[in-house]
Order: sequence, then C-alpha cells, then structure tokens
Amino acid sequence: MSVPCFLSAAVRSFRLSSPATGLLCCRLLGHSSSIRVDFFIPGVETVGGFSMCSNPGLLQREGVIELAVKYTKHPPAHWVHTVCTVGSSVAMRVGGEFFFDPSPSDPSVDLLLVAGGVGINPLYSVLLHTTDLLRLNQASGGRDCNIGSAHLCYSAKNTQELLFKGSIIEACREFPDKLSCDFHVTQQSTDVDPHLQPFIKRGRIAAEELRAHVDPQRTMCYLCGPPPMIEAISKTLMDLGLPKDRILFEKWW
Repeated sequence: MSVPCFLSAAVRSFRLSSPATGLLCCRLLGHSSSIRVDFFIPGVETVGGFSMCSNPGLLQREGVIELAVKYTKHPPAHWVHTVCTVGSSVAMRVGGEFFFDPSPSDPSVDLLLVAGGVGINPLYSVLLHTTDLLRLNQASGGRDCNIGSAHLCYSAKNTQELLFKGSIIEACREFPDKLSCDFHVTQQSTDVDPHLQPFIKRGRIAAEELRAHVDPQRTMCYLCGPPPMIEAISKTLMDLGLPKDRILFEKWW
C-alpha cells in the first residue's frame, strides 16, 4: 500500500486531447508510485479526484505528472478548463493501493486492464509503465522484472472518445507478443478509420473476451470506469474463477 502524502505542484501546461478532455501537466515537489490524485485548488472548496495518465517514469525522471481532466461543471474540473494557467499553484494528495510497481523479485503476472470512458487514465499509466519495463528487460537481456502479458479492454461511445488510442496501438505493435488491446464502441454512428479497424469491436465488453485473458493463478485485473460497469465486470471475472483479491478498482464512488 502507498501511504497517502501531500505534495505541492505547479501547472506546466494544459491542452485539449479530445473535444471534451484536457491534458493537465504538473510539476510535483516529491515522488509517489500511486496513480490516484486528490487535487486541492486554492479558493475552491471541492476536492478534485483525478487519475494520473502519464508514465510513472516521467515522474521519476522529471518530477512531472499528467492528468486527463474531462470538462464538467464539477468545480475542480471546471477550474482546470476555465481558470487554470501555467504557474498556477495546487496541492495534491497521493496514495492508495491502485498502482502497478513490480520489483525484480516479484513473480510474473499477466495484466488484464478494463477501462470504461475516462477510466482509461490510470490504466494507460499502467500500460505505459509496463511498456517501459519491457524495454528495460529487453535492454538487460531479461535480468530485470519478469513481465508477463498485458491485455487492454477499453470501451467508449465512439472512436473519437477513445483517448490515447494512437499510442496504445503503437505500444501493442512494439511488443506484439506481450501487449494487446481491443477497443469497444457502443454508439458508433460513422465509419471507423481503416487504421483502427483491426482493433475495434462493436458493443460492450463481453464475458467471452474476458475469459480468454483470465488465468486464476497468473492474472491481475485493474478496473476503472463507471460503477455499474465495474460491478458487472467484477462479477463476471469472479464467475470465471478470478479471486477477488486479484481484482483492483479505481473507485469513483
């Protein structure tokens, strides 16, 4: 478990990564392996709850994290999109149990990452970290962490709302024997771009897909998305024999 701690931070940049979601880059005074961030804004009473979507290695190397913040009227998100400027000072509380940070002595695990909507944020961070570890292992001739496979199931309304899809596909192509992904679209009304077509499935994430990536002895599942989705996927995974302690949540409630 990562012990919660407070860190000071300064905004470095903010840009839109999709029509409704902005990518907030902050420099932190301190380090943490946690993905979950409580966001404290001077003059705003409501505490924001965001997830890191950047590579943890970026935090270690440069002291920087990125948070994908969807535009809503919720005070912290609204502040990020309408008031926040470069140099704005905020505070962050980080900590919790939702992170992936294996050591060389840990047994190999296969990751199943299941995301709904902006729930991709922390799972994208896990995927980036896994990709980093695979590169390090490749460079060391297998002397670092023993990394298993990772499969991402990511559901959104349409392909426009699939955040980070380009870099996710690049990672899967870099390590085709280790990384794979399926993008699910539930309300796609336009043609899918040809380069995305091999990765697209229409409809919700089904038990059959999950079954193909569940090994009760090796699989560790990370879930993030709307509560009804998390509850349904968790039940399906347990019905497939995956122990409850191998299913980790990023809870929104």
